[in-house]
Amino acid sequence: MKVKGLRWWIIGLVCLATIINYIDRSALSIMWPSVSEELGMDESDYALILNIFMVSYALGQSITGKLFDKIGTRFGFVISISVWGLATMLHGVARGLFSFGFFRVLLGIGEAGNWPGAVKNNAEWFPVKERALAQGIFNSGASLGSVVAPPLIAILWAAFGWKVTFLVIGVLGIIWILPWLLINKNIPSKHPWITKKELDYIQAGQKSETKDASESKALSLTQILSHRAAWSVLVSRFFIEPIWWLFVGWMPIYLANTYGFNVKEIGFFAWVPYVGAALGSISGGYFSGHLMLQGASVDKARKRTITLGGAIMFIGLLLTILFADTALKFVLIVALVLYGFQFVISNIQTIPSDLFKGKSVGSLAGVGGSVGVFSVIIMNFLVPIISKNYSYIPIFIMIAVFVPLGVASIFWLAKEIKPID
Repeated sequence: MKVKGLRWWIIGLVCLATIINYIDRSALSIMWPSVSEELGMDESDYALILNIFMVSYALGQSITGKLFDKIGTRFGFVISISVWGLATMLHGVARGLFSFGFFRVLLGIGEAGNWPGAVKNNAEWFPVKERALAQGIFNSGASLGSVVAPPLIAILWAAFGWKVTFLVIGVLGIIWILPWLLINKNIPSKHPWITKKELDYIQAGQKSETKDASESKALSLTQILSHRAAWSVLVSRFFIEPIWWLFVGWMPIYLANTYGFNVKEIGFFAWVPYVGAALGSISGGYFSGHLMLQGASVDKARKRTITLGGAIMFIGLLLTILFADTALKFVLIVALVLYGFQFVISNIQTIPSDLFKGKSVGSLAGVGGSVGVFSVIIMNFLVPIISKNYSYIPIFIMIAVFVPLGVASIFWLAKEIKPID
């Protein structure tokens, strides 16, 4: 049996896994008003639980990046989603800070694999000109998961309570494994369902990367980071990642504290910004791919796209500071911010596969994710302190400053984005 467009079925499944990923990780923040009231916890407990997750998530990116390089994307995803699905279900039996913290460690390690795994998957299945689009489709799963999560979790919470809700959403990941193993049987050159036309197209578009990942030599992390351009991934993600995570981790709390929202009201409003994020994921990947089709080099296409998305993000953050005086205005402006973020990040996350090939791609993507997450951890410690003593305005100003720093780091460190021999 041959399947036309098999690569799009593969990236579709990765997108679906990412939707489940974000439903699972968002559940605690959305249901926190109910969980904290029942278990007697406060925002300082939430910040600690969030950072426990982020630490394990950061470490997990580096660990799972190596795991995916070692065992491949097929079984790498199976291990990752099994761990995070089980961890999500266990949240339903948590009874306090210690148990929530332990289950968030498992969740963070499992969910971390989704990102280096997706970058490696895209490097295997897509030609260079389509990778940012593939990354955008994958990243749109994070946005779509964040769109689906608030109303879905609010409905489940209203019907069954927070304990059963964790159990139900945790099962989703386990179910996903079945179609993944059925459809993703092997890398493109060894997959029995791929057509010769599609395989030739993929390999022709990968140029020097046609050598299978399983046959290419993996560079050590020291060797990877000996190249200046590799640092552009780390530094840019250090500055850019906190923008996304501020809204993912704290927007439900912000809505509850600023506007007195309960779980149902959070579910009604919190999905709106992620519609903008989903559109940004697809359009950012399409835009850079379109520039390449028009004759632009990978370097110019990536940098132009990152610059444009950075400008959109920066303007949105200024509007958040100056004009977001109602809940509706706030979520609409944040939709613009997250549109710009996803426009940018789908291209930054593709740079590891632009620079390296085979078994080095997942390693650089994983370390880049770890560095970005450690930046988020610092922010998470600051948010409850700053918001309690002042307001959220200084936090919005801080991440607005991060935008030009993140964009500039790409230009400064990656003089030219191209394959490294």
